[in-house]
Amino acid sequence: MLSGTCGGNWSMEKENNTSEGRGGMSEVNTIPDLSQILSSEPHWTNTKYSKNMLMDALVKHLLGLMPYGMSDLGEVLEVVGHLKPGDEGRWINAWGAMAQRLQYRAEEAERADKQITASTSFLRASTYWRASLMNFSQPNDSRIGDYARASSKCYERYLELSGYPGQYVEIPYENSFLPGHFYRSPVAVDNAPLLIITPGRDTWAEDTRWVYDGAIRRGIHCLVYDGPGQGYALRLNNMTFRPDWENVVSPVIDFALTIPGIDPSRIGLMGLSFGGFLAPRAAAFEKRIKLLIADPGNISWGGSIISRLKPVSKLPRFLRPSFVDSMMKDYAWKHGVSVKEVFRILEEYDNTSVIDKITCETLVMDGTAEIIPGQAKKFFDALKCPKHYMLFDETTTSQSHCQMGGYTTATEYLFDWIDERL
Repeated sequence: MLSGTCGGNWSMEKENNTSEGRGGMSEVNTIPDLSQILSSEPHWTNTKYSKNMLMDALVKHLLGLMPYGMSDLGEVLEVVGHLKPGDEGRWINAWGAMAQRLQYRAEEAERADKQITASTSFLRASTYWRASLMNFSQPNDSRIGDYARASSKCYERYLELSGYPGQYVEIPYENSFLPGHFYRSPVAVDNAPLLIITPGRDTWAEDTRWVYDGAIRRGIHCLVYDGPGQGYALRLNNMTFRPDWENVVSPVIDFALTIPGIDPSRIGLMGLSFGGFLAPRAAAFEKRIKLLIADPGNISWGGSIISRLKPVSKLPRFLRPSFVDSMMKDYAWKHGVSVKEVFRILEEYDNTSVIDKITCETLVMDGTAEIIPGQAKKFFDALKCPKHYMLFDETTTSQSHCQMGGYTTATEYLFDWIDERL
């Protein structure tokens, strides 16, 4: 079941339907008790598309984008067949080839005035260009910039051809800008609420579609952005992560309030994955935020990573898992330090001293198959503000990290909760 704490109780209940059959005979149909069926192993999360944890998670994330037209089953599984655990070269080549194929198709369709075909192909091409860079830690490779620009180009063509209500924006930030998109809800009334979305460490702002699409369908405008260390901001603007995320979110809110039709008293901030750590840090200092959603939430993200990564990084090379070295390089790149400094910089990502400064109403989302079990609940327990806990278990099929693979269900529960508060 999906359980709630301090904010209501969510459950899936058994139903027995009795109906009259043909000829006046009574016919009883019993609906199986889903909670009993799904309470035992195996669960879908046991299916692995790679022995490499990150590669497996990213494939499941991409499959989860299918309901939004951002990927297709055959395309994703075709690429999976060409991957090898821990092989970043095969990863970028396989996803890049699929993206290029779809971009060519889209361009041919556009020349033939087949706008719908062009728009849908451009959308999936954009997804796969981004995917090719999600597991690639070679910052000096020219494909980093080339594929990022290709993804952006395809996504903008999709927006133009499809009419989806998204607009590219550049948010002023220090001496540069944060790239993002503003999605204006077509069903919003005057002075509607705004949800700002902070993505995670590996996926990009556009990949949070399950959130912003759910928002604009319900009359809530959305502003999504790549902050330092994320997406385009890292790969095209050379910005790396910083722990004082309030200095990122405040400029985003300043920009948002220049957009017509937004109610400044109804601003929500959601952070996903690593963003679920960064967003609470911002909310501790930025008091224009009415509602905070941490998915999943973590008090000391840096400490959690250090405790898991440091022991295996010290193993001899012949015993060390192959993904460790590439992960260390990836952390070094995204945080702007050398490999030797990774653990030192991660120590700065700790919200213990500021968590009691969070005063806005907060929702903590969690799953029974989260990557670091128990951390979201510890974060929830430490909060002193009005708070709510939403746990997705196996009966929801959204129990994985940030509900990947179960985005449609997560959208429904998330926005049923937001609707009453924002």
